[in-house]
Amino acid sequence: MLRILLLAGCVAVVLGGKSPHADYVNELFARNPSARYSSDIHEDARLDVPGLVSKYGYPIESHEVVTPDGYILTLHRIPHGRDQNNRPDPNKKVVILVHGLMSSSACYLVLGPKNALGYVLAEEGYDVWLFNARGNFYSRRHTRLNPNSKINQNFWRFSWDEIGNIDLPASLTYIEKVTGQKKLHYIGHSQGGTSFLVLNSLNPEFNEKFYSFQGMAPAAFFKHNEHSIYTALAPHVSVIEPAAFAMGRGEVFGSREFITWFALRYCAEDSIFSPICSSIIVSGTSDHFNTTMIPVFLGHAPAGASIRQFAHYGQCINTDSFRRYDHGTLTNLRKYGRRTPPEYDLNKVTAPAYIYYATNDRSTHYQDIRQLASKLPNVKEAFLVDSPTFDHLDFIWGSGVRDRLYTKMIRLMREAENA
Repeated sequence: MLRILLLAGCVAVVLGGKSPHADYVNELFARNPSARYSSDIHEDARLDVPGLVSKYGYPIESHEVVTPDGYILTLHRIPHGRDQNNRPDPNKKVVILVHGLMSSSACYLVLGPKNALGYVLAEEGYDVWLFNARGNFYSRRHTRLNPNSKINQNFWRFSWDEIGNIDLPASLTYIEKVTGQKKLHYIGHSQGGTSFLVLNSLNPEFNEKFYSFQGMAPAAFFKHNEHSIYTALAPHVSVIEPAAFAMGRGEVFGSREFITWFALRYCAEDSIFSPICSSIIVSGTSDHFNTTMIPVFLGHAPAGASIRQFAHYGQCINTDSFRRYDHGTLTNLRKYGRRTPPEYDLNKVTAPAYIYYATNDRSTHYQDIRQLASKLPNVKEAFLVDSPTFDHLDFIWGSGVRDRLYTKMIRLMREAENA
């Protein structure tokens, strides 16, 4: 998701407009709702998650979870399907979908019915819960701290360590209380996979709560990383993060209104900036990216994050390790009882793991994914996506990803339930 950050920095001088292709898309969708991803691209870009899900006729609930350190998280729930399995059932299997860096619950919905993983799982009979980590559009509140304060930046002093170690336990406990289901599936993309590893290495008792961990390009190791933004920024994280906080800029791209405005204005198919928008989102060679959907994608991402989430990945790159956040010697001694942060003990992540990766993924290199898989003690399958052009964001936004990946994932989830 880092390459999306560049988009809002583009200097726009030519107005974009409604894509001439949009009328055709809308007409086709009206004749056959399963034919395309969106019935109205511009409308879907502007709607929030509850509005988007309701528009397509699915039930939607919003739940608030207050973490022990005061963050107010919003979980979105699709309790049942629209076309199949369309009745409430307290015995449904539960699945939680956890987004990646700079994303939100919307990433599992923007492809629309028949395609997006959130809807597909609901139709398959699952009780679908969509997580929102602290700091994004839907979890940007706190019982005491003000996320808008430029003077007191304490709201933004968190990384994905807190997401895995605090947000997830609070959310999973809440879901169990609401549903009565003591086990569930976990699906995480990129940072969503990182958070799972943090959760279960620091709280190994949670391993027993999962039928399976479905990790799509889980980010942990970066020895073979080839992404220019990562490699350019990583050496400077010790300077960039303190400078950002000093300037009152602990939040990274938190204005959904601006991003949506920019995407609708400058990233439509008939805009001269459309190729630029596409090249920023897609790292060069994906054949699975539907450019018509760019305004929808950028209407919902980036969804905001803390600069410390980026800094923590940068530290992992610089030290060639998967370890806890480095606060500096004195704070490390207080928090960890040692001068340097400890590595996450992956031997404690014993939940059944199913890992999905791609050779064209420049954000989480396939060799680094294989390294992660070799360190996890209970990997049931490490599946290489059968396409030489499948990219990092194709796991959630790719055209045809349901047939290429989700159908297999659901079959493996069923097998895990019966194991």
